[in-house]
Amino acid sequence: MDLTYTEEEREFRARLRAWLGKVLPELPARPSPDDWPGRRAYDLGWQRRLYDAGYAGLHWPVDAGGRGATPTQHLIFLEETERAGAPYVGANFVGLLHAGPTIAAEGTPGQRARWLPPVLRGDEVWCQGFSEPDAGSDLAALRTKAVREGDEYVITGSKIWTSHAEVADWCELLVRTDPQAPKHRGITWLAMPMDAPGVSVRPLRTLAGSTEFAEMFLDGVRVPVGNRVGAENDGWRVTMVTLSFERGTAFVGEVVACRRTLGALARTARANGRWDDPVLRRRLGRLYGEFGALWRLTQWNVSESARSGGVPGIGGSVFKLRYSHARQELYDAAAEVLGAAGGALSLDEEWTLDRLSSLSYTIAAGTSQIQQNIVAERILGLPKGR
Repeated sequence: MDLTYTEEEREFRARLRAWLGKVLPELPARPSPDDWPGRRAYDLGWQRRLYDAGYAGLHWPVDAGGRGATPTQHLIFLEETERAGAPYVGANFVGLLHAGPTIAAEGTPGQRARWLPPVLRGDEVWCQGFSEPDAGSDLAALRTKAVREGDEYVITGSKIWTSHAEVADWCELLVRTDPQAPKHRGITWLAMPMDAPGVSVRPLRTLAGSTEFAEMFLDGVRVPVGNRVGAENDGWRVTMVTLSFERGTAFVGEVVACRRTLGALARTARANGRWDDPVLRRRLGRLYGEFGALWRLTQWNVSESARSGGVPGIGGSVFKLRYSHARQELYDAAAEVLGAAGGALSLDEEWTLDRLSSLSYTIAAGTSQIQQNIVAERILGLPKGR
């Protein structure tokens, strides 16, 4: 992995930095956290600005509508946008980071032409219909069934923890198409329109008061067979492609954000007198090293993804496992720094919301226990547990 920058990459950074300096002051005020229609409009407005400026899907393949940028350019983009405080992908993170890359890797030319341009332009939002009440960490135990009738699948079942379902246009949906097959072999990956008859959504309120997740109920929903990505009953393999993006590269921008947060914490500790505590200084110093190492691992994962045709490898599980715990440790440290000033006691404080959100990271995108199993079995070659 070459960590030096070429002249072209330095010029790319300078152009991007100049563009961000011009466009960010022109953005409207961010909507309230509980205004999801407003947040959708804000996030898609930012995506459209990226698209018009040529920065949307920067690292996507050219034949998928992207710019085919190098891994280094992709990382520069993430560094600069985070450092500038630019909006995150927000309400359409599933489309941009999970479903879109999966369709780019596994979809037919017609599917790529239909679904990828609206994602990149900021026209459509996707949600993820994977987990179920009895199929969370054991995702292959899902029960939502799809029975084929002619050119359609008729779907019955329910999903839970469906991110941004109430503002989504499409859902990347896992269904069981062969109930007699072993559980990993009877699954199919579908693109389901959220306005189809029989789809109902019930928001779930989180610990922080947000409703970014929802329950989704499917009662005889009809989805065209042409919306199937990959072969029937080959959905588990396609799902592993989706999860490799979710665990391998979808969090890379957040590492930069955490490093920025850590710097802000150090400045706050100096200002409120907490910096005199040597234990706290050691803790922040260790976290500085931790996130520096995670950034290097991120660089390696993105480079490896480019070498393997754009799909991240199982090394993403190593990153996700350590990152989710490091993020929790970061916001535990934030509570320690801010606690004396009472800054972490109110749900109106951004620090508090981030700390509560950090608690979910050891569950999201596969629990830490699942990641440990993957690392043990597929990287270290250890025997499967009983």
